[in-house]
Amino acid sequence: MRPAFKNYIGVMDSGLGGISVLQEMTRELPNERYVFFGDSAHAPYGEKSVETVQQLTLSIVEKMAAEGVKAIAIACNTATSAAAGLLRKTFDMPIIGIEPALKPAATSADSHRVLVMATPVTLSLKKYHDLWEKYAGYADCASQPCPGLARRIEQGNLDAPDVIEMLTRFLGPYRGKIDSLVLGCTHYPFVKKQIRQVLGDGVKLYDGGRGTARELHRVLASRHALRRPEDGPGGVVFKSSIDTPEEIQLYKMFYHMNLEE
Repeated sequence: MRPAFKNYIGVMDSGLGGISVLQEMTRELPNERYVFFGDSAHAPYGEKSVETVQQLTLSIVEKMAAEGVKAIAIACNTATSAAAGLLRKTFDMPIIGIEPALKPAATSADSHRVLVMATPVTLSLKKYHDLWEKYAGYADCASQPCPGLARRIEQGNLDAPDVIEMLTRFLGPYRGKIDSLVLGCTHYPFVKKQIRQVLGDGVKLYDGGRGTARELHRVLASRHALRRPEDGPGGVVFKSSIDTPEEIQLYKMFYHMNLEE
């Protein structure tokens, strides 16, 4: 199949969660061309083995490399932790990853009690443990695994009662006990409204999407040959391992969803 663009930025995720990062990237670099690939057929990565995540991620990037991708953004905390190092050894192109925004949350002057919610695999990997060792001492920090939440978000209908029930099970015990919440999976920004229903409006939410977009900007700026002209037309193409019109329409719906600040 012919690629939609040449010299594009490939953005990949285990499903549609990485669209929250894509939104930040298209705000930061609107003139670039992006191809988003969601591996929804194998979602979520956060409950698979490290070896499986590496195999799936490598396969996606190999296909993008054959199409002429110029940079890869891994818009998935689990895939970044499990596979970013392998990808950087394998491909001669910029590989930008994402990590839970523990640093800005823990070091903020108004953050004294911080909770990180993430997939079980993200919380188990060395990359997260290193991040924890580096920054968790700045505040009173805790971690909460959220098995099944990313898979539920993939289904849409985010105002359904079962979403609130799931969030209440994971986060309800922390109501009134934390100042800041780190959204450690790129799916979670899509349920910010529902999270606030459970925790209240006084909790500040952090995610890594904006920082990843800025890092992409910095990397492209340092390699002038990779940048598109600022007056050039940008664009986004969506692809999925569930290759149906309905799935692509779901991706587009999430892309046009307004995320609360």
